[in-house]
Amino acid sequence: MERNEVSAHEVRVYLAFAGEPQRWFSSAEMATAAGVAGRTARAHALKLVKLGIVDQAEVFPAHRYRLSTKAAKRNRGYVDRLAAAAEVLGLSKKETAQ
Repeated sequence: MERNEVSAHEVRVYLAFAGEPQRWFSSAEMATAAGVAGRTARAHALKLVKLGIVDQAEVFPAHRYRLSTKAAKRNRGYVDRLAAAAEVLGLSKKETAQ
């Protein structure tokens, strides 16, 4: 599932989760927090769910997502890649909320 490149949008979605690790986000809330389109936020959230970094709650009317408490244990390599990409891109947790 991993690929060599990590996109800025993927990093922004991850940082939105990391900025509020206890919060459950709807897709719309996640998109707003990350500053990306709704479809983009959903796609990256689902990828992060598959990688074990984000937990998904299948509730009505919309699924919710939050950073997994076991993210670093499940996929330390990818979490480190996201953090490194954030540094290279000059992104921080603050910038995702703008």
